[in-house]
Amino acid sequence: MKRFIFISQTLSIIFVLAFAAEAQSFQKEIPLKSGGLVEIINLYGRVDAQVVEENGEKVSISPSADTQISEGEIKIESSDGRIKIEAAPNNQSSRVDLIIRLPLRSRVKIETRAGEVRVAGNLASAQVYTDTGTIAADVPLENVQYNFNWTESRPRYLSDVELEKVKEKAAGRFAISGKIIDPDAGTRGRGDAEIEEEVSESEETQNSKKKNSKSKEPRTKDKGQINLNLTTARGIILLNVSPNEVPSNLQERPLTEAAKAIIRSGDSILTEAIRRSSPKYFGDYAKTLPPRKATPVLSEKTNRQILPTAQIKKVLVSVTDQNNRAISDLKAKDFEVSENGERREILSVEPTTAPFNLVLLLDVSGSVENYVDFIRKAARNFLSTVSPQDKIAIVIFNEDVKTLSTFTTNKGRLSESLDTFDAGGGTAYYDALGYTLTEILRPMRGERTGIVVLSDGDDNRSFLPFDSLLGSIQESGALVYPLYVPSELIAASASRDPNAAVDPLRSRYLSLTSKAETEGEKLAQVSGGVYYRISRLSELQDAYEDIVRQLRTAYTITFRSDLAENRAGISPRLRVKANRENAFVKLGSVVEVPQAELKKNLNMNSGM
Repeated sequence: MKRFIFISQTLSIIFVLAFAAEAQSFQKEIPLKSGGLVEIINLYGRVDAQVVEENGEKVSISPSADTQISEGEIKIESSDGRIKIEAAPNNQSSRVDLIIRLPLRSRVKIETRAGEVRVAGNLASAQVYTDTGTIAADVPLENVQYNFNWTESRPRYLSDVELEKVKEKAAGRFAISGKIIDPDAGTRGRGDAEIEEEVSESEETQNSKKKNSKSKEPRTKDKGQINLNLTTARGIILLNVSPNEVPSNLQERPLTEAAKAIIRSGDSILTEAIRRSSPKYFGDYAKTLPPRKATPVLSEKTNRQILPTAQIKKVLVSVTDQNNRAISDLKAKDFEVSENGERREILSVEPTTAPFNLVLLLDVSGSVENYVDFIRKAARNFLSTVSPQDKIAIVIFNEDVKTLSTFTTNKGRLSESLDTFDAGGGTAYYDALGYTLTEILRPMRGERTGIVVLSDGDDNRSFLPFDSLLGSIQESGALVYPLYVPSELIAASASRDPNAAVDPLRSRYLSLTSKAETEGEKLAQVSGGVYYRISRLSELQDAYEDIVRQLRTAYTITFRSDLAENRAGISPRLRVKANRENAFVKLGSVVEVPQAELKKNLNMNSGM
């Protein structure tokens, strides 16, 4: 009997493992010629439908890596030129994410509830319906007919090209319809009638000139027209914009001072993100700006002194362990420097003790409106912790930004500036970071810079999406130290209820959102800083002291280089390795040693 039970249990385990393997490896391929119709109904998750030219004339169906579903839970009907795919999981509370690979010029029809829908590639048409799910289309824009509809809400959308104006229909419906023909030629966002007339005139002129000769098709016909009919009850529609690039607030509104400063900076990625968020106000403001001047270039004299090929450069590096903690006491033997894969001679490695330029970025939005005194006290505690030689600037933000103090070592003046603000309003955190990078820190490129953020980490008003910031942070070389304090934690500390601190249920909500947690960790990771999640207010001072220790742990490496050119920022040819287990190197500014110092070194070497 025991043996029978053992065999039964073993068979059960084998069956479960076999089912899991089937669920993970399930994939179906069905023949379908170009132009065929694929209908997909998935009321239990997302649909990702993309044209893959290498797929040939077939449709590939598979679940996403984290979806566990058997082949029997996907219903498939196939007839001549048409395939219908429907998710029907045995457990209707299960989530099912489907990945569909399509032939060139396929027609798709997709329906989900809350699940996101992505369609990509050179389709003939896409007809999509969701309840609250995001619809993201990424298609060639040479010839697109679009019709976007919202049945139960005002429109929320974002597009890489300008679209027609929103039209309000009967029964609270809204629509945007139009045609895009070759946006690079200046016809983006034109009305249907205007574009059709222009194309017609162009074809008539071309035919009259080449009446008896063969002519090439206009570019708008190269890939055929794509028809997008996208309908959602209350979702978001994206056209050639990644869902990761969507800002917190999709309502088109006048530009803030932070947004205007970012546009003036010329940072192409951040500027483009603001254009997408508010195209009308962006265009109006851009017209008021003078033409951007080309960067001046200094020509070299032909009779200049010829120096040896080897040049001397310096690079500022920080070295951290797998927990992103700074590693101290490293010597020259602990580093390797290479350019284009070739080892370089290290002349010296010195601990860097130069003062820092730090921006204290303070959240004074409505979530902390009643706790302004806490913000002021926390900021003053930080000022008393940093070195007297460090220069500090203070920037506050709610739905816009304000610079309380530019860089100074005068702590008295910095402290006085903290009495000049009130709190309230929305939270444009990402815009404040973008403003700090472009307006405050850009003039200090190449120097040691950092941003210390005191916030609850949640953004609800920015023009910028979070992901657009990451490249600019890396390029700036600034270290970012997010100190995220839940606003409920501040409220609890101000409470006079003697039982508040011992209420376990109440304490459960004194935490950050998972989105804030993830983004705080990402900011620290890409910049080389450290993320501090504050769960007790007493941890703030410990964090300040740790930041100061981290800032003081950096190295200046002087090395010989055979590359004559010197580019600002991190050279893609330069690599620095630390010969320590689990050690990670972040490169800061790379500068060429001044000519006077270079000649001095050359003379010293010649006299040896």
